[in-house]
Amino acid sequence: MDIAQYMNQVGVQAREASRAMAKADTRTKNQALNAIADMILRQQDKILAANQQDLAQAKANGLDSAMLDRLTLTEKSVHGMAEGLSQIAALADPIGEIRDLKYRPSGIQVGKMRVPLGVIGIIYEARPNVTVDAAGLCIKSGNATILRGGSEAIHCNQVLANIVQQGLQIAGLPSAAVQVIETTDRAAVGAMITMKQYVDVIVPRGGKSLIERISNEATIPVIKHLDGNCHVYIDDEADLDKALRIVENSKTQRLGTCNTAESLLVAASIAERALPLIGKMLLDKGMEIRGCEQTRQWLPQAKAATEQDYYTEYLDAIISCKVIAGLDAAIAHINQYSSQHTESIVTENYSKARRFLREVDSSSVMVNASTRFADGFEYGLGAEIGISTDKLHARGPVGLEGLTSEKYIVLGDGQVRS
Repeated sequence: MDIAQYMNQVGVQAREASRAMAKADTRTKNQALNAIADMILRQQDKILAANQQDLAQAKANGLDSAMLDRLTLTEKSVHGMAEGLSQIAALADPIGEIRDLKYRPSGIQVGKMRVPLGVIGIIYEARPNVTVDAAGLCIKSGNATILRGGSEAIHCNQVLANIVQQGLQIAGLPSAAVQVIETTDRAAVGAMITMKQYVDVIVPRGGKSLIERISNEATIPVIKHLDGNCHVYIDDEADLDKALRIVENSKTQRLGTCNTAESLLVAASIAERALPLIGKMLLDKGMEIRGCEQTRQWLPQAKAATEQDYYTEYLDAIISCKVIAGLDAAIAHINQYSSQHTESIVTENYSKARRFLREVDSSSVMVNASTRFADGFEYGLGAEIGISTDKLHARGPVGLEGLTSEKYIVLGDGQVRS
């Protein structure tokens, strides 16, 4: 395959399809989404069989447990993909929405209209559900998309791509509005991230090395996050029953996700009561704790933490722990070591909670809740295209609105500027 020629063809088709998608009305887009959801359920066995083929190859290639976890589909996750599409269909369509329409002294009205970005390139590893989530969000937001999944999920992604394109055709929309790159050649990624004449934004989802490469080499704007070094801070006015549940869920529910807690901070005045309780739970669940000197005073089983541990996203059964003076020190620690993804405080003090929300500089900040809630589905977005820790153009889970822009509109009645 001539990669340059192939990618140019994909780009041309995507740009043409994006114009049709921008004109599509809400009813038509929802028809496509519901048709895709229905076919996913009807072709569940075919999807799972393709996923098993990918898993067998991934295991033979020695992929690690975190990658295998992200690659694996179950009946529940297939139903979740269909449910996600149904939720997207039920969401209000942002396209064409006009806001802040105001009269000016000249008599004209000036406002803003929400419009699609155009063509969105999405590059991801494992997670075949991303194929469906991304397609659904791009369809509803009136965009075309080019999807480049990892080689480890090629068989499943091809089956899902075929289902998505059938759904588009049923609704009378161009099948090229969602294209899955057919080659696993990495040169396709290099071409895609420099096709600025065809692609308006790139969204990378995967390991840090992939995202760093794309961020460094892309000539197109990138929506991204590099790490998910998330923190839970147990304040000296915390309810310890809540703290135990929140730390358990934040860290142990799933190890390989970007919203998993990787660092635990505990106020010094509560450490004697909190650490033995929380530490026992973590150790019983097979977690390795790497702590500061004070942590090890109350948890002798903990290993000594290094400075690097507090910067690390483990994606493994390891958590760093530090005993900290109080709220000021916790906020300072998080703002220094965090990857600006998700942080949570456990406290019964309203004023401290408000300060934490205001002063912690991350894309999701929580009070008395698990970091695992940092997810587009849980936020009511229907699904997410990814999570952004940048401050422009989107921040946090990126749903429909994150895939749109605004343009100024002016309404007049013959006015001319004097």
